[in-house]
Order: sequence, then C-alpha cells, then structure tokens
Amino acid sequence: MDFPVTFQLFGKTIFAHPVFETLGMFIGMRYYFYLKRISKEKVSFNTSAAILIGATAGALIGSKLIGNLENPYRLFEHFHLKTFWTNNTIVGGLAFGLIGVELAKKIVGHKESTGDLIVYPLILAMIIGRIGCFLTGVYEETYGLPTNSMFGMHLGDQYLRHPVALYEIVFLIFLWVCLKMFQKRKKFPSGFIFQLFMLNYFIFRLMLDFIKPRIELIGNLGTIQIVCIGIIIYYIYKIKNEIGLLPNKNTKTI
Repeated sequence: MDFPVTFQLFGKTIFAHPVFETLGMFIGMRYYFYLKRISKEKVSFNTSAAILIGATAGALIGSKLIGNLENPYRLFEHFHLKTFWTNNTIVGGLAFGLIGVELAKKIVGHKESTGDLIVYPLILAMIIGRIGCFLTGVYEETYGLPTNSMFGMHLGDQYLRHPVALYEIVFLIFLWVCLKMFQKRKKFPSGFIFQLFMLNYFIFRLMLDFIKPRIELIGNLGTIQIVCIGIIIYYIYKIKNEIGLLPNKNTKTI
C-alpha cells in the first residue's frame, strides 16, 4: 500500500483522514439517533438540544485547543489561523465535550447522567476516523515512532513505525465487546458505562502517546498525556462514588 491514500474531489486532492473523519461523524450520529429512537429512557427535546449543543461546542473548542497545544512553541511563535483550525485531537474533543455537556445540563437543570447512549456510536465514529488516520500515514501527525518490533510498518517514509491508528482500532473493538459483556452482567446507574469508556480510553491514550512523537512539557509527558491524567483522576473519583452507591449482594432489604 502506498501512503498517503488520497481522493480526488472537485479537482482537489484530499487526504483520507478528513474524509473518514467526516464519514465517521455522520455514521456515528445516525447510529446515535437510531439508539435514541428505540431507547426506553426518554429525554425532553430542550434537554437533548442543550446537551447536543454543549457537546458539539465543547468538542470543537477542545479538539482545536489541545491539538494546537501539542506543540505550544510552534503555536505561539508562528500562529496561523489556518494551521490552528486544521490541528485537532479526539482527546481534547472528548475532554471539552464533557465540560460542554455538564455546563448544558446545569443550564437546563438536568441532573441525571446521559452519556451511556452515545458510547457505542462514539466508538464507531472513532474507529472509522482512525482508518483515515492510518491511510494518511506520516503526512499528518497521527503516526507512531520508529520501531524494530514485528508490528512496524512503512507509513510513507523510510522508517518502520508503530501503526498507532491500528492499535487504537483494535483497542476500541476490544473495549466495545468488553463494555457490552459488562453491561449484560447487571444493571448499572445511568452514565456508568460512559464513565468506564472514558476511563479506559484515556488510560489507553496516556500509554499510547509514549510511542508517538510529542513535545515533552512536564517530565516526559506531552500535552495530550497531561490532559489524560486529569481526566483519569476525575473518572476514578466518579466511578469510586458510583460503586459506593451500587447495592451490595450481601445486604438484605426490608
């Protein structure tokens, strides 16, 4: 396979990444609306609209902000609006999307968790998007460090590199299966599956970014890893509280 894989659209050459990213978002949203339609848990239109706006605005801001802060020296020394707009990361999108949703819920006075329904559409969208990352190779900053391991691949330059996009696809499929199995075991509080997804994904990304090119800011940690640690701490606290509220099998009810 030759990298990067490109498409011709209206006389312009377009990398696979934005094509698959857009396709992933479209299919993921269609899947979400399908699950929402068949779900027994109904949320009012105003609440749904507020949450969707909050999530979208937060994800857009966060993906661009954290994506550009991956290399803060380049951002502040050579700021360019076009470059700022094209840099993004799913880590920032998830982290700030969460903030946007929580703010929207406070505004409309909705106290219950609403994340479970979006988990599998989100995973599906991310898998499709990562296919685009892989097909783009080293021509966007979504590739791994050089390696001599059996997993090394030529992604468009002379080095064998970690195909980190493929690693993430495999992880997301595995996480999907595990969450489905976990969900069937017992009934959990609303939002618990989303919390498990976020905790596991951010732990994975924290570790994955050690084999990706990065600007080290604190110790040997890059911007994305610092964000990951903050989200991991937040969700460990959240899940610990949720587990404390689960009924104990040995507790007798009157």
